[in-house]
Amino acid sequence: MLFALTLLVAMPCNADRKPSKKALQKQVAALQFTLDSLQNVVDSLAERKYIEDETVLAVLEGNEEEPEFDAEVSDSLMDVWYKTQRIHDYDTQYDMNTVHFTSKVSDAEMIRRLEAMNSYISLPFNETVKNYMILYSEKMPTKMSRMLGFSQYYMPLFEEVFAKYGLPVELKYMAVIESGLNPIARSRVGALGMWQFMYRTARAYGLRIDSFVDERLDVEKAVDAAARYLRDSYEVFGDWNLAISSYNCGAGNVQKAIRRAGSKDFWAIYDYLPRETRGYVPAFVGAMYAFTYYKEYGIKPADVGMPAVCDTFEIRKNLHFQQINEVVGVPMQTLHQLNPQYVKDIIPGNDGVCVLNLPYSWSNAFLAVNRDTLYNHKAGKLLSEQVLKDVKAHRPTGSAPKQQRIAYKVKKGDYLGRIASRNGVTVSQLKKWNHLRSDKVRVGQVLYIYKNGRGPASSSTSASKPSTTTAASTSKPSYITYTVRSGDTLSSIAAKYHTSVKKIQDANGLKTTKIQSGKKLRIPTK
Repeated sequence: MLFALTLLVAMPCNADRKPSKKALQKQVAALQFTLDSLQNVVDSLAERKYIEDETVLAVLEGNEEEPEFDAEVSDSLMDVWYKTQRIHDYDTQYDMNTVHFTSKVSDAEMIRRLEAMNSYISLPFNETVKNYMILYSEKMPTKMSRMLGFSQYYMPLFEEVFAKYGLPVELKYMAVIESGLNPIARSRVGALGMWQFMYRTARAYGLRIDSFVDERLDVEKAVDAAARYLRDSYEVFGDWNLAISSYNCGAGNVQKAIRRAGSKDFWAIYDYLPRETRGYVPAFVGAMYAFTYYKEYGIKPADVGMPAVCDTFEIRKNLHFQQINEVVGVPMQTLHQLNPQYVKDIIPGNDGVCVLNLPYSWSNAFLAVNRDTLYNHKAGKLLSEQVLKDVKAHRPTGSAPKQQRIAYKVKKGDYLGRIASRNGVTVSQLKKWNHLRSDKVRVGQVLYIYKNGRGPASSSTSASKPSTTTAASTSKPSYITYTVRSGDTLSSIAAKYHTSVKKIQDANGLKTTKIQSGKKLRIPTK
């Protein structure tokens, strides 16, 4: 850019002598060349960033073809993931892999306190766990104070949901690790909400995501989905420390670590997990410890402005936050704070019953307002057909982008699994789009890749099906048949086909989520 600016400065500026047409053409050509060169650099950097992001996603979400990364590459990928998450700002000043904290509280006392917590989930004590116990209880008192303030509002809800599914209520502390109890936390690669769901996983667990609503931001529905995910993970691993780890890095990475270690004990597979995942369970223990003994460390919950009691109201007609604000008087900040799932300030009641959360102190005022007065207030401006049309045209955060095809030239050392993982697609999709009969590719061969995974319009209904599936019928089948592969789980299969674990269970008469390699499953496609 400096070169381009230099050219601009060097252009003749003498008003008495205008440059010739030929000279101007040369200058324009030089500027265009510079801009094209800069654009190439930008495109190259953007493509490299995209590939890095998609590779991280493939690792985290358990791609169909598990990329065989070595330990160093896996660690660097996970390091990219964690270093770019704003929600972990509170501990970025420490390298938890090398730091060794000291405390005035003795090891014996810490062990006694852990045992006194009588947790259903095992809480081991070692130097790694100790570091995280000290981190949460002593090294970030301001952050802890705020999280304690939010916990008074959110934790009772989490306890209720986990109890409903018969899960350990201690799992509520995972939200502290995931988002610091921030309901609108957003990671660089698209994980959203207090429970940090990616788009595909959220949809697989029944969360609504469209132009008006993103239920990853609905704390109650998100924790319900998280509880079901953890229940499924526990069915697979039979150990809560492994289930918690899989929430962080994906079931595929945990399965791989188990295979390499030859054990299902968390501390036995510890060194085989991605570097940052190794700290996830110790951080979980540390957060639980600090939330239990914060008084002993002189920490007090901050006043974060959350209401002690809320009421919920069913909304059956489109309603804008501004209408509630101007007619009832509820502050916009309060509406946003308690209803973050309505991403455009519009409650789409026309599409079905929606829930509005209000502080108890505003309940009577809301009930006293005439409903016609409320719904008609500035409706022509705030909820016009054009406004709704414009909102619907906006793609929801994290959803699949418009079809984007690239031509990829095979390089030395490439194989289909690596190419697929780097581009966020599957080997089966690559073979389908490029009419390949085997997994072999040659250097210099050009492969067409559809970044959103949909493929060309002519094959959009089957582009996402792996080679082990066969259509139940040739015209929009309601089911496909899938052969279970090693490392598959019902949750990973459900996410792959944009359905739910329950629907797969119902379609196959499964009473548990346990599945065996080689088993054929009917997968609902609608």
